[in-house]
Amino acid sequence: MQAISNLISKLDPELVKKYNLTEIYQQVLADPDIKQFLQENQTKITAEMINKSLPSLYEYYTSKQRKDPVTNGYRPELFINNQAIDLRYVPEASKLARDRVANTKKHLQLIKLPEALHDVRLSQAEMTQGRSQVMALIQQFLAKYAQDIHQKGLYLSGDFGVGKTYILAGLANQVAAMDQQVVFLHLPAFIASLSSHFEDNSLQSEIDRVAQCDLLILDDIGAETLSQWSRDDVLGVILQARMDNVLPTFFSSNMAMDDLEEHFKETKNAIDPVKAARLMERVRTLATEVVVSGKNRRR
Repeated sequence: MQAISNLISKLDPELVKKYNLTEIYQQVLADPDIKQFLQENQTKITAEMINKSLPSLYEYYTSKQRKDPVTNGYRPELFINNQAIDLRYVPEASKLARDRVANTKKHLQLIKLPEALHDVRLSQAEMTQGRSQVMALIQQFLAKYAQDIHQKGLYLSGDFGVGKTYILAGLANQVAAMDQQVVFLHLPAFIASLSSHFEDNSLQSEIDRVAQCDLLILDDIGAETLSQWSRDDVLGVILQARMDNVLPTFFSSNMAMDDLEEHFKETKNAIDPVKAARLMERVRTLATEVVVSGKNRRR
């Protein structure tokens, strides 16, 4: 690597004289990052190239000294472009991380659930004996899902507070990070809120949004209060559409599947075992039951 003074001496004398650049470019060419770039590419760089590229080198040097709102989140990078040293701006690692988080949030819709679930990652879930099976099955699902989105989901049953919702939040964020549209809803609150859609005639679009998303998670199924209408014309329609289109659907419940069928039999005004069995057939087609056990973490 030539000394900086030698490089300066080879610059265009008229350019140096006109702008009195010697002192400025001594600082520029003495910058550690610029020196390293010139050193790494010394077989490709000539004094003429440096001469021609001084504006780019100067911009690179000054961009490191000040924060520009226009390039916030980007860092300057030198590269050889034909017979010149050019400058480009590339995203910083922190910006890439922020963009990934923003993109994941954009693809995950939480309905009647805490916004904090946007921040849950599967890697954060504590691995316990009671969770080992479900975590293994979720990893298997994700591996297959990356190849084919038409996969069977899981039905997480277990006591209160064992982490079913937390685990499913981690799954939801991981699938959302794949640019897939995920809807994660608390079923009892969702059912209770449906009447609000009558006023603006948005009920059908709300049902379609849930029925057609890439991945659906129904949290706390079995805790809702059902009418014949909400059971047959809302939940039944959603599950039928997902079954017909082989769209992955996950559930969490404090009830085992057999107990859930008993729950579906009785609505406010009637007992109908046939419709309950029909609804449970859809649940069983869409998901495989797995028990999650452990201590109650809410206490």
